[in-house]
Amino acid sequence: MSTNTEASSSSSLDWLKWLVVVALLGGGVYGNWFYQDESLLIRVVAMLAIALIAGFVAVQTERGRNTWTLIKEARSEIRRVVWPTNQETTQTTMVVLVLVLVFALILWGLDSLLSWFVSSIIG
Repeated sequence: MSTNTEASSSSSLDWLKWLVVVALLGGGVYGNWFYQDESLLIRVVAMLAIALIAGFVAVQTERGRNTWTLIKEARSEIRRVVWPTNQETTQTTMVVLVLVLVFALILWGLDSLLSWFVSSIIG
């Protein structure tokens, strides 16, 4: 029962965590603009640090945990995909190109035939 109370308390404070995330990112953008005369390397490192902290805070929310779980599941699904070999990819590409060429020739022939037919009627 204690964990259920903690979970509802945590989810009720999610708005505050998102406010902290927005404040961190907004402060980082403002700081990047304010210190625009400083070294680019220093500003990039600072922005990356702020983004990491904001990401850590965001993952502490219910929606952040759900998103992180989705990302992990998607990564495991991508690992299960059987990708075609280089030879299969090349063969499939060639078949597609040949069929595109054949249909382009058929359409060109139909267009020429219809143009000839219309021009012979019109005069």
